[in-house]
Amino acid sequence: MVPFSEPYQNVPVVDSNMTHKIKRTYRYRLYPSEAQKAELARTFGCSRWVYNWALETKTKAYYQDEESLSFTDLSSRLTSKKKEEETEWLSEVSAVTLQQSLRNLNQAFTNFFEGRAEYPSFKSKKGDQTARYVGTAFDIREENGKRKLRLSKMPGLIRVRWSRELPSEPSSCTVTKNAAGQYHVCFVCTEEAHLLPRVNGEDGDLEFVGVDLGIESLVTLSTGEKVGNPRWFENEYDRLRREQQKLSRKEKGSNNWERQRKRVAKIHQRIQDRRKDFIEKLTTRLVENFDVIVVEDLSVKSMQQNGSLARHIGQAGWSQIVRRLRDKCEWYGRTLVIADKWFPSSQRCSECGHIGGKKPLDVRDWTCNECGEDHDRDINAAKNLSRVGQTRIQAPGDLGKPDAFEVVGSGR
Repeated sequence: MVPFSEPYQNVPVVDSNMTHKIKRTYRYRLYPSEAQKAELARTFGCSRWVYNWALETKTKAYYQDEESLSFTDLSSRLTSKKKEEETEWLSEVSAVTLQQSLRNLNQAFTNFFEGRAEYPSFKSKKGDQTARYVGTAFDIREENGKRKLRLSKMPGLIRVRWSRELPSEPSSCTVTKNAAGQYHVCFVCTEEAHLLPRVNGEDGDLEFVGVDLGIESLVTLSTGEKVGNPRWFENEYDRLRREQQKLSRKEKGSNNWERQRKRVAKIHQRIQDRRKDFIEKLTTRLVENFDVIVVEDLSVKSMQQNGSLARHIGQAGWSQIVRRLRDKCEWYGRTLVIADKWFPSSQRCSECGHIGGKKPLDVRDWTCNECGEDHDRDINAAKNLSRVGQTRIQAPGDLGKPDAFEVVGSGR
């Protein structure tokens, strides 16, 4: 049993005026002209072709010739490829985007060898199309009093919807076209991030919160607050089904089919955008109001084996919530504790610590057999996470399995 303890008071205080440099991505909507769309389509195609060609070349060299090709080797072969008659069209687009495709592949292999991703796969023209520009291949210029984006070998300047200011000069930009036919640009900027002060002041107690992720309530806090699930997908489900039925009745590849496909894609994109916006605001509020946030490491793939809940679990965005909490805790000096997926948060009484065994999902309220305390299932689980987070910060050795709990952030 994990012992419960009082909140840890001896965490070093860090000056909230301290800053550190972080890299963040700022995304904006693009509105290219027809000529610019044609040039972007050519750039997307060449970048995708180079990525797939490099992946095939690297894989064949390893398995057939037992040779490991580096980025320099592939770059040299690409230069020769541009001079061949069959592929001389590669010279029609910016050379920077082609080099970045090789760098993207190199990073994909690094992620694979370090266990963060699976073996790289070939890119398809059916998914999102991307092209990355760095250095002098792009910049932001004024035209008729409006700021626009210049890209290498692009006719004219591209109109950008500036929803917010950039904090600094961007080091790179990635232009994307999604399945709905919308264009976006993502700028990578380096900025100063201010560490947030303690919630209760320098001499106050640390503010802990346990966060239980669910379906009926997307987030339940140990404070007793429940954040309802907006159910983005379910709200659009009937409309999406009708539009998909219309798509299935059209001849694949025809102009009508393409127009209907974009209608379906726009619904999916709207669901994705709403989910992302909600999660961004939710995680920012948690980071601003609590010093230490404790969540559970959920095995989403295993949980989706439940056929009746698979769709709801897939649309909840639990992994995205944890990922954004991890990033923001690192940026702003908060602490994130990730409890092991086997931690019995729903089985344990948050008052006495008695473990009452597994409970079916339809059991939302239960009474402890040991102390007689009545519990709301989600609030009780959140309280247990908060308690184990306090123990993890104060005395990691008491847990018995220190590797089962991951701590992210400064631990202030």
